[in-house]
Amino acid sequence: MTAMTRRLCWLVMLPVLAACQSRQPPPTDVEVATAWADLTLRITQTTPANSPTYASRCLGYTGLTMYESVVAGHPGYRSLGGRLNGLAPLPQPEATASYHWPSALNAGQAFILKSLYNQTSDENKRRIDSLEQMITERFSATVDNARLQRSAAYGQAVARHIFTWSKTDGGHRGYLKNFDKRFRLPERPGGWKPPLYAQSFSHYPLHPHWGRNRTFLADNARLEAPAMIPYDTSRNSPYFLQFLSVYQKDKTLTMAEKECAIWWGDDPDETFTPPGHSYYLATRAIHQTQPSLIRCAETYARVGMAVADAFINCWKWKYLFFSERPNTFIPEHIDPQWNSFWPEPPFPAFPSGHAIQAAAAATVLTDLYGEQFALVDSAHADRPRDRLRDVAFRPRQFGSFWQIAEETALSRFYGGIHTPQDNEAGLQKGRVIGQNINALPWTHRPEASAAAASGNR
Repeated sequence: MTAMTRRLCWLVMLPVLAACQSRQPPPTDVEVATAWADLTLRITQTTPANSPTYASRCLGYTGLTMYESVVAGHPGYRSLGGRLNGLAPLPQPEATASYHWPSALNAGQAFILKSLYNQTSDENKRRIDSLEQMITERFSATVDNARLQRSAAYGQAVARHIFTWSKTDGGHRGYLKNFDKRFRLPERPGGWKPPLYAQSFSHYPLHPHWGRNRTFLADNARLEAPAMIPYDTSRNSPYFLQFLSVYQKDKTLTMAEKECAIWWGDDPDETFTPPGHSYYLATRAIHQTQPSLIRCAETYARVGMAVADAFINCWKWKYLFFSERPNTFIPEHIDPQWNSFWPEPPFPAFPSGHAIQAAAAATVLTDLYGEQFALVDSAHADRPRDRLRDVAFRPRQFGSFWQIAEETALSRFYGGIHTPQDNEAGLQKGRVIGQNINALPWTHRPEASAAAASGNR
């Protein structure tokens, strides 16, 4: 049983465990933060009308709420109120009152999750309530009730403020409008067409207006579009050679390359989506380093906002170029019988969403935890073998976060759904988006970051 599976099993048993919390010691800062991250991913995976676009948005607001609910208790760190795109200064704690910051985080996460995922199942809502109650009861043995209640009220006030702001970004309840049936597909040479071998039955592309949403950072809304190779079906043209490379690789896929393609598929019908995978990797980094509460919260805030802004920009450019995928070009110009190894998602190709969000996440995680960071990704290790493609899910080892980003992008090339230029543009722009997140004024002084990383409070 993998670590992720054990934690999810623990979440399933929350109603049973809640009855005996007084006998258990208070949870550590890492346990509180990662328990909420695990439940966030479970809800992402099991909530109807799941999509990578909407999931990335929710992770952005959930991570930011975690950070803002505790930042006031950590001298040296700054609130991002007034520094993000339209976010007004947040509620402040009473200057003379005492707060228990893990409890503020606990209440804030419960509030924001139920608000963002109001369409989730009653069972998931009970899981949220049970986790909040369990953590509160475990702290009640060592923290007085008035302080607990004050801290919870503060966390809820922060979450309410952020949720109110979220409703004006253009993506509020985006799960109700995944496919716009009034949208007219542009007719142009090299334009995207609804695929026959696809992840969705819809003949309309996913969230065609998502690129108009407000980014977390204004700077990320001002990025220039990547350059795309001009359409040209001549057999030796750069455009043709992009698709030819996909076709040729499909003919020589090794088992290791097939495993890579399957691992990073993160089909929203079955998993916590690609941005959820990045959030999971943040949890892996936290478990390995055991940082302070503020560093845990900062990690989720950076990753969440990075993948959210990555998807907004990616979708803006996808619908700007409205480019075809290999499943359209190759049967028309190379091999009429060809199908990709991985089914095509229901939206245009350029640039790659996998690549851009993975690069954005890798950039912020590298800034937080270093260039060289060895970890094992076990996110899908407990999944049964993919019998359709006869491929197993095996944990993957990495020596850096950027290595993860590059493999994530490459997996879509192996899957036959992205050309090299889709991935290269995604990696390049994702890095810039992550750098902009890193450049936010997270701390008042450089030494605060080092102290947080070591676990000092």
